[in-house]
Amino acid sequence: MKKVLLLFDSPYLVKRGYDFRKEFSDFDWDAEREVYKALLACGYQVKMLGLYNDISFLLEEIAEFKPDVIFNLVEVFNQKSHLDKNVASVLEMLQIPYTGASPRSLLVCCDKGLTKTILNFHKIKVPQFHTFYRRRKVWLPKRMNSPLIVKPLSDEASRGLSQASLVEDEKGLVERVKFIHESIGDDAIIEEYIEGREFYVSVIGTYRLKVLPLRELTFGKLPEDEPKIATYRAKWDYDYRKRWQLKNIFANDLASDLRKKIEKVCKRAYRVLNMKSYARFDIRVTEEEKIYILEANANPSLDPDDELAESAKKGGIKYKDLIEKIVKFSTKR
Repeated sequence: MKKVLLLFDSPYLVKRGYDFRKEFSDFDWDAEREVYKALLACGYQVKMLGLYNDISFLLEEIAEFKPDVIFNLVEVFNQKSHLDKNVASVLEMLQIPYTGASPRSLLVCCDKGLTKTILNFHKIKVPQFHTFYRRRKVWLPKRMNSPLIVKPLSDEASRGLSQASLVEDEKGLVERVKFIHESIGDDAIIEEYIEGREFYVSVIGTYRLKVLPLRELTFGKLPEDEPKIATYRAKWDYDYRKRWQLKNIFANDLASDLRKKIEKVCKRAYRVLNMKSYARFDIRVTEEEKIYILEANANPSLDPDDELAESAKKGGIKYKDLIEKIVKFSTKR
């Protein structure tokens, strides 16, 4: 029986052997709980380990359990999201097969400016952008057209993104960048706002890639004078989503040729960023059918109700089978 160590982040320090029974009753832990159940259903011998800020627990667990595969769900270490790549680096050094993105892919995707630079070099469309690092002068680049969106450079899940993130002039730009620098504590990236439909495209595989059915964020009854952007509230505030009828749906009305074009672009981006497990791209498609990649998400959520698992289910892949595929991908890299 193959042994799998399910590794994820914990918001507090817990000892090895902790069963997370209390936490698993909370919907915020849906991904960890359901992956655990799926691994058991696949017939694996599974142990769990939650990391907070002590890497020695991981080394001890590996030495004692001797897992064949580590299922890596770590998104933060010591409450810092940019350290997810460091945990993956430890797994890489130990030469144990692990699921998800490599340290290199995690590093690139954590830096939105670096991601866009690489994609742009490979002739994959991204919005015009500029990065403003902390303690540097901020100005309005002449080559960029308003309106502009100001985002944290490294943060994920649309944290720090609100309607106030859309700015029209240099004064608004300077104020919003200052907010990102001082209140969120991150560098900032600005990019031109792309008018169009927003899709979420999940890709799985190592060498032979599969693009799962596309999902779309529809903006319902959002006021006409508000920009159509996927803010933090638009994604995670359920009352806000209900009030303005924001919905994530399957993009069933796309013409076949446009769908194929989107799939081709996202496969290219997946390969360019050296992803070899699973990923999700957030894209915008204009009325002229120009495709822009807004975000590349390495190790996106495996919550059964989130985009990747929903797309897999629509594509005929049961959740248990998706998890088993991800385990198998780890041994093919």
